[in-house]
Amino acid sequence: MEALTSAARSRPRWLIPVAVIGGIALLLILPLVGSYNAMVDKEAEVDRTFADLDAQLQRRNDLIPNLVNAVRGALNQEVNVFGEIARARQNYAGAQTPAQKDAAASEMSGAFGRLLVVMEAYPQLQSNQNIRDLQTQIEGTENRIVQARREYNEKVIDFNRSIRRFPRSIFAGLFGFEKRAEFTAEPAARTAPTVDLGNSTTTTTR
Repeated sequence: MEALTSAARSRPRWLIPVAVIGGIALLLILPLVGSYNAMVDKEAEVDRTFADLDAQLQRRNDLIPNLVNAVRGALNQEVNVFGEIARARQNYAGAQTPAQKDAAASEMSGAFGRLLVVMEAYPQLQSNQNIRDLQTQIEGTENRIVQARREYNEKVIDFNRSIRRFPRSIFAGLFGFEKRAEFTAEPAARTAPTVDLGNSTTTTTR
């Protein structure tokens, strides 16, 4: 008994406070590490789904010039919307951030919508097998874009909600986690150029 008492007296007095402080620090650090890792995982999911969306948008950008060339060849006529599509593709190619790509993709959607209106006005375009095949491929890509955009926005909403919740909201700013913008889809413009086979190009509103 005396030996135990002697051992207890010989133990450094600072050991117990240090152990208590270490335990408290551990209780604080473990949730912090868990929150940080959770935010990293959610942000990685946002980046992954955006990469999938970007791939589908790029596929559309690669297919549309083939359709434009086929339509131009069938009509033997230059249409205003061809230039709009070329500019939209150039803008998407130069976009660096998700916000810039969102704006360029919306611009492309509007121009492509006007091209489809032109095609609907000329039945001879629909009789061209090459044009029909290209249009089918692009329509399939459009469907995949819609699905990829939906999945991306779901991940963005989940991530944004996560970094706003307490206590993660305290640490999110410290670690550089910022709110991400959803990928919007502006309605395609209803103003479509009308091809006049008399060698004049006008613009009408449907």
